[in-house]
Amino acid sequence: MRRIVVDTNVMVSALLFGGNPREVLLQAIRGEIGLGMSPAMLYELQGVLSRKKFGLAEQLVETVMNEVTGLSDMVFPRRSVSVIERDPDDNMVLECALEYRAQAIISGDEHLLALAAFENIPILTPAQYLETK
Repeated sequence: MRRIVVDTNVMVSALLFGGNPREVLLQAIRGEIGLGMSPAMLYELQGVLSRKKFGLAEQLVETVMNEVTGLSDMVFPRRSVSVIERDPDDNMVLECALEYRAQAIISGDEHLLALAAFENIPILTPAQYLETK
């Protein structure tokens, strides 16, 4: 089974807006791929989903977080990296991918996509990832 790490912006798009990000998430739901998430990534996702601009009730955010947590393989990165200086929080995605031994990082983040790959792990948009299947 292919193992991937999906960053927060793709996960939010998958949950709220659909399109290619949702198709990536559906692959994980169907058990076609493994989805690695770290506690830091889950914390960030919860914070983003709780923003007033999305208008999601606290109970709904909690339910979504429980579902995402249950769907994900929990990863506890042991290695810290400082590759992305402009947005250091993006480094948690790289750390998770390394520990999970991911075959791909799926992102819409310009800082991550600019790397193209990290330690032989390709960094792809959801559309690029779906084309590689």
